Amino acid sequence: MSDTNMTSTVEPQPTTGSQRRLVFIDVLRGLALVAMALYHFVWDLEFFGYVAAGTAGTGGWKMFARLIASSFLFLAGYSLVLGQRPKIRFDAFMRRFAKIAGAAAIISIATWFAFPNTFIFFGILHSIAAASLIGLLFLPLPAIVSFVAAAAAFAAPLYLRSAIFDAPYLWWVGLSETIPRSNDYVPLLPWLGPFLIGLGTAKLVHARLVTALSKRPVDDERTRLWTKALAFGGRHSLAIYLLHQPLLIGLVFLFSLVSPPTLPDPKQAYRTNCVEACSRGNPAVPCDAFCGCTLDKLVEQNLFDDLNRGKINVNTDERIARIAGQCTMDVQSGD
Repeated sequence: MSDTNMTSTVEPQPTTGSQRRLVFIDVLRGLALVAMALYHFVWDLEFFGYVAAGTAGTGGWKMFARLIASSFLFLAGYSLVLGQRPKIRFDAFMRRFAKIAGAAAIISIATWFAFPNTFIFFGILHSIAAASLIGLLFLPLPAIVSFVAAAAAFAAPLYLRSAIFDAPYLWWVGLSETIPRSNDYVPLLPWLGPFLIGLGTAKLVHARLVTALSKRPVDDERTRLWTKALAFGGRHSLAIYLLHQPLLIGLVFLFSLVSPPTLPDPKQAYRTNCVEACSRGNPAVPCDAFCGCTLDKLVEQNLFDDLNRGKINVNTDERIARIAGQCTMDVQSGD
């Protein structure tokens, strides 16, 4: 997020050098904002039905989202070093922390009303705020300590998951066995990892990087224009983060009033989603046959329309369990 109170980690430089340092970080942050807006636009298109369900949360788009989150956390860790070394300035840190934590609270409240079943209780801003507090402990330590701790953060969800962390008040940790539903879930583990890598990297290379950038020739006019635009976005990243998604989703909504999306056939959508979910679970029966059987029985028993409208909970409704059990036996027996 934006950090306008950063100070140099080396001896005071002329204004030009200081500006180069700030532009370097802000341009990278601006690029991350562009990538984030692109991903959220795809999410909005999916939400309104213009692209297939699951597009934004699977495959390459899912990887893209993780890279974006990692870049924001990396830059947050990098910026913490620039702003708080060689001496921690708690007044500046707390002002920045209050802005990020306050924005995170706004996101949680807004999404609670907009998407109560998948509201953002610990998203990217929450994660940056929590990581910033932890990062203070690593500022006086050697860079290698940050890298080792980052490796531990990445490994923790692979080895330390436990039902103890399934309690909702511990979801933020990231070690629950059941992944909670949320439109933006960025728990402390493993996402503390990119933050600490950014922190350690800044300690190792920033002074030399600033020196190298100061020796670069002046960019041409076109490059300067792009640089200024991205740097402007980077300096105002928190405001852009808060405003861009309501703007994008509003634009897609207005477009949907003029040109509504073509809704997919609900039965075909059911089969597609069923086969995908069945395949992820290492099934003991052929998924195509199983999903075709359940669809036929749902239609026969006049349950399909209610299921499609969300009036039936597939996890608790006994009728769904009976249909699933009967179809499993039928498919296994070859009927």
